[in-house]
Amino acid sequence: MTPKPGEVGRLPRPGDGLPPVISSIPTRRKVVFLTIDDGWEQDPGFVAQVRDRRIPVAAFVTRDAVEARGTADPTAQGGRFLGAGKWEYVRELRDAGATIENHTLTHPNLPALGYEGQKTEICGVSKLIRRHTGTAPTLFRPPFGNHNTLTRRAAKDCGIDALLLWTATVQPGGKIAYQVPDKRLRPGDILLLHFRPNLARDFRILVAKIKRRGFEIGNLDAYLKAATR
Repeated sequence: MTPKPGEVGRLPRPGDGLPPVISSIPTRRKVVFLTIDDGWEQDPGFVAQVRDRRIPVAAFVTRDAVEARGTADPTAQGGRFLGAGKWEYVRELRDAGATIENHTLTHPNLPALGYEGQKTEICGVSKLIRRHTGTAPTLFRPPFGNHNTLTRRAAKDCGIDALLLWTATVQPGGKIAYQVPDKRLRPGDILLLHFRPNLARDFRILVAKIKRRGFEIGNLDAYLKAATR
């Protein structure tokens, strides 16, 4: 779903000229946005849903997860499809309509690194994404949501337009963990999923839950363009 004319409010531009940090989209329409991080569990059933149901999703990938380097994140261990397709899987997601965005090479705590270390992490995966998909990412999600001014400087120097955070996370079984006291979806919420075991099943449950609550799933790229025009 794309925004209606005049629907989206303007996101303020930072005075320092660096990429903004965005947690939600300014709209009163009952629309939320789906994002998914890392790339460990490469479930073909998830790609099929994104493609066949035309569900807009932004995937924030790390090199180590996509290429199944080292030990998988504890939340991803035990999956049937760990590293099953690697970058071919990412291309399948792209072809299904997902946008492929930046989540660093190795998923470090970025504020513990200096500027050069952060730039290496961010630029490194941007180059890989462009090499494997043909398009460089414009959005960046810092691991754990942790960032500082050096993160934003490095992101800008790597061609990133905005840092994207979230307002709720999705847990196993499609359960939504809210970060607001009233424990409910709000217009403009950005939901964070991960490539975990049973991803296709959990994604199906999540989408049904969102629609039961009267919300639609928005095209994040289109809404961001409207909010930053």
